[in-house]
Amino acid sequence: MPGAAMESAAVEPQSLKKLSFKSLKRALDIFSPTHGQPTPPDPQSKKMRTSYKMHTEYGAIKKSLSQGGTNSSAPQDQNPVPSGVLALPGTESSQNQDKGGAHNALVVGTSVQPNRLNDAGLPLKSTMVIPAPATSERNTSTSALMERIPSKWPRPVWHAPWKNYRVISGHLGWVRSIAFDPSNTWFCTGSADRTIKIWDVGTGRLKLTLTGHIEQIRGLAVSTQHTYMFSAGDDKQVKCWDLEQNKVIRSYHGHLSGVYCLALHPTLNVLLTGGRDSVCRVWDIRSKMQIFALSGHDNTVCSVFTRPTDPQVVTGSHDSTIKFWDLRYGKTMGTLTHHKKSVRALTQHPKENCFASASADNIKKFNLPKGEFLHNMLSQQKTIINAMAVNEDGVMATAGDNGSMWFWDWKSGHNFQQTQTIVQPGSLDSEAGIYALSYDITGSRLVTCEADKTIKMWKEDENATPETHPLNYRPPKELRRF
Repeated sequence: MPGAAMESAAVEPQSLKKLSFKSLKRALDIFSPTHGQPTPPDPQSKKMRTSYKMHTEYGAIKKSLSQGGTNSSAPQDQNPVPSGVLALPGTESSQNQDKGGAHNALVVGTSVQPNRLNDAGLPLKSTMVIPAPATSERNTSTSALMERIPSKWPRPVWHAPWKNYRVISGHLGWVRSIAFDPSNTWFCTGSADRTIKIWDVGTGRLKLTLTGHIEQIRGLAVSTQHTYMFSAGDDKQVKCWDLEQNKVIRSYHGHLSGVYCLALHPTLNVLLTGGRDSVCRVWDIRSKMQIFALSGHDNTVCSVFTRPTDPQVVTGSHDSTIKFWDLRYGKTMGTLTHHKKSVRALTQHPKENCFASASADNIKKFNLPKGEFLHNMLSQQKTIINAMAVNEDGVMATAGDNGSMWFWDWKSGHNFQQTQTIVQPGSLDSEAGIYALSYDITGSRLVTCEADKTIKMWKEDENATPETHPLNYRPPKELRRF
């Protein structure tokens, strides 16, 4: 009995092996045509497959021959197409033909020319080529060999990464707004501590502190035509400061709630302010008179910029729309509804006639003056974007509520750098938000205003090269329209 058990144990692996071989043989018998068997067992099936293949590959050529297609000889002085070869688009044979000729051609035969000899002393051969009719459909048998169509998306320009080189402390509350002097010697910041501070650009030292608001200051602008600075805040007040006397000389009354943004017209003596009352108001700087109340938004107007030509005013709102306004009549010229969430930031390119808008869903580029949608940025910051700015070199910076700051190539929308602000000692981790940012007049320095009560200054890394910081770019496969 023990011997019989040992014998059965020895036979069992061999029977499994036989079974597996039987299974493999049966599978090969069933699927032999697909396993590379040179001739199918049934000649009728071979004939059917050959005729189908002939019809698929050469049906168009047969049709052209039946309709009296013309034959053309290949030029003998150039490289002749070898016999029995299908000429593909992009090859030398198709490039040597006229532009109006066929895209595909089938070589059907050769003829010897005894009177002409090649370099080796052998008679030359001429090739008969039948042009196939040009069809819009790509030949399935040659589509894999066709030249790949390059992406039409613009390749981004290489930009050096930006680094933080100075941190300025002095405010006692969140820093909410910033504006640069046209001479580029100083800049001013407005804070939740109800003060406006003026800083030296070169050294970062405090030059002056202005008090007068009774709530946080959300908007600042410095005039290029006068020695005036304008400020707006949550106290519903818009103030004009004379920088020669360092005091308020005018106040503009009319807003029913907090004022969130303001902008100066580049050529007219006009000031624009937007706030929580959903109205963008137009003021005469000298007379303090309200010229227009641009009403039409359904929620807070939180971003505005002006242009010398139509549309002269562009506003973004929490109602997720962007509106174009005509200052001559004080009416809406158009409304853009591409965003799904609040449009908290707008920025205009200093040279090109286009602008970008930022929302929690995406950053979008639009053309001016008609507002045609250009494209989305190729990445999503996935946070509430509070501020954005772009310089003449095409570097756009966007700042978010979570302390992230991303740098983009303006032309292509490629995100080439992502930074995360470091919360200063004594501040909460939740106070990492960036509320405002601005380039200086030259565009070589960037200043950010943050929730940890600090002001950070950034510049390009002068040691960076395309070799040390390569451009990691992949063009998008599909372009999203909206």
